[in-house]
Amino acid sequence: MLEKGNKRTITGWVFYDWANSVYPLIISSAIFPILYETQTSVKNDAGRTIYDTVSFLAREFHNTEFYAYVICLSYLVVAMVSPLLSGIADAGGKRKLFMQFFCYLGAFSSALLYFFQADQQADQTPFLIGWSIVPLFFGSIGFWGSLVYYNAYLPDIAEPKDHDKVSARGFSMGYLGSSILLITILVLSKFNPFFTMDIKWAFPLVSLWWISFATFSFSRLPKTSASQSDTKNLISKGYKEVYGVWKQISANKTLKGYLGSYFMFNMAVQTIMVMAVAFANKEVIGIQQTDLILCILIIQFIGIVGAYLMSKVSLFIGNFKALSLSIVIWIFLCLYVYQFVWYPWQFYIAAAIVGLVMGGIQSLSRSTYSKLLPQTKDLTSYFSFYDLAEKIGLAIGTLTFGLIEGLLDIRTSILALVVFFTLGLILLIRTPKQAHETSN
Repeated sequence: MLEKGNKRTITGWVFYDWANSVYPLIISSAIFPILYETQTSVKNDAGRTIYDTVSFLAREFHNTEFYAYVICLSYLVVAMVSPLLSGIADAGGKRKLFMQFFCYLGAFSSALLYFFQADQQADQTPFLIGWSIVPLFFGSIGFWGSLVYYNAYLPDIAEPKDHDKVSARGFSMGYLGSSILLITILVLSKFNPFFTMDIKWAFPLVSLWWISFATFSFSRLPKTSASQSDTKNLISKGYKEVYGVWKQISANKTLKGYLGSYFMFNMAVQTIMVMAVAFANKEVIGIQQTDLILCILIIQFIGIVGAYLMSKVSLFIGNFKALSLSIVIWIFLCLYVYQFVWYPWQFYIAAAIVGLVMGGIQSLSRSTYSKLLPQTKDLTSYFSFYDLAEKIGLAIGTLTFGLIEGLLDIRTSILALVVFFTLGLILLIRTPKQAHETSN
């Protein structure tokens, strides 16, 4: 077992949030979605999208529909490989090594997005999306894959009473660090001619930031011990490790129930993070790129407060009730956006509320799960099932969002998110409580 409460190790751990959070902000939420939307759509004088068809492998899609499918596929890949690789990591003591591999895969893929290009031969012909979209696919795999091993460190390095606080610190560091890089990119693109000409230089900067600060984290995160004394045939041992953990989870009604609830509500949360910019570009009348960037920064900075606020709320009412409160706020937020958000000022209000509950529900979800785990050397395998619930949920969420847009429209897709949140809330309420998981 690793030493718990070591400040040096905890600092190294939270700095990986500082390092990798530039990916979900700049690649998933801000610069790349705006660039993608700009290159794959035509707008009228009022700023409304009038044409958004893209072509890939001789098939045509709405641009955001195709974007959702690419992200969905990346989630499915992570969901399929992470349980096996986590079992191997636990059996052979390779958690840190696997974390490094996925980190570098995500960072280098981010840099390659510099070469993304969408071509249109003539008006009203589909925008051709070539293989330059592939780095987005591998970047997503790298980011989410590394989090499996990163999250597994939390119960090893912190006492249960500190899980909420340390988890919130990590998310807050991530929000702050990624915001600093985004602001830096915006300043450079405003005043430096080199960056003004091509905003795609932001993507190699993401790679450089991610690798540089991750190196600091890796220098402080300790290696884990092997759960198997015999490290031969690690693949078969990895399968056995995963199967054994699944049996234990299935027998634990609280853990199993919580994973089911997390599967549903996080499906909606992460889909919002991925598709929010696409929704605003299509549905918010007259919104400008500066509005989108400002809204994203509002979410980031309020998210810092939200993460710490929710950890404090959980001290008084417990983790399950605090999560339930967050989900209720999310449901009302989705209904507000569906019915009332048509103009930029209304979108600003939504962004502020998103920031308040985004950081809180993410940090509290992670720390709650870590509190539910038994004393074990198989933490990575346990977190691989947490990740499995997350990634399959994300895949279903983005796929549902894309399909509904393809059949109806992007605004109607929001109603599916309300359904996901509601089911998550019902499952959480029905989950049996244990004395140690609802308090610090």
